[in-house]
Amino acid sequence: MRDFTQLLIVTALLWFFMLLNALAAEPTTFKVQIENISSPDGQTASNGSKWPFALSPGIWVVHDKDVKLFTTDKKDSGMGLEAQAEDGNPAVLAKSLEGHKGVMSFGVFNTPVGADKPGPIIPGGSYVFTFTATPGERLSFALMFGQSNDLFYSPKEEGIKLFNEVGTPTGGDITSKVILWDAGTEVNQEPGIGSDQAPRQKAPNIGTSEGKTVRAIKDVKDGFAYPKVKDVMRVTISPVSVPVQ
Repeated sequence: MRDFTQLLIVTALLWFFMLLNALAAEPTTFKVQIENISSPDGQTASNGSKWPFALSPGIWVVHDKDVKLFTTDKKDSGMGLEAQAEDGNPAVLAKSLEGHKGVMSFGVFNTPVGADKPGPIIPGGSYVFTFTATPGERLSFALMFGQSNDLFYSPKEEGIKLFNEVGTPTGGDITSKVILWDAGTEVNQEPGIGSDQAPRQKAPNIGTSEGKTVRAIKDVKDGFAYPKVKDVMRVTISPVSVPVQ
């Protein structure tokens, strides 16, 4: 009888741990909102003119720890970051992510909330996207600083952890994890008034090539002033569907 009882206990424990593993593998649905909270009065250039701060369409990707959209202090790898950073075009980068090892899912966000067609977000506008993920996975995204030559907003290259060590999903304001980067592919001009920046440039990809590495803008020292991330954008993430434990 004792052996039978022990067998029952062992069997019950095995089923219990199998259930825990199954629950852990159930994906959590997340919603991310990226808001343009810059002043509707615009930014002020060195010549006194005003220009509106805008954020371009972008890309998001759920991935493992080995996938990176870029590497700090390395030149652009040619996956499509240049098109994203210079022209706000995520299509090339999205194409490169198809079938990429370590990429669980990805997508493009390009239509502002309340709009019926793709476009940038101006002050008061926002993008929203959703995705599913399981513990151990990370989130990366990239979108262009609109009136720049090749600047983009993104978390650090390793991405944002979507769960903590015990499997609790990440939630709340994650703006502090977002950095303004220089892709190093085009020579910088003063933001908002440069002739090779949208909407003044005559065509995409016509600025002077630079051939430098990807760096945080704070390390570039180009002599221009850039708004703090927290003053122009807000990024929040919400777990909207969590597996029942």
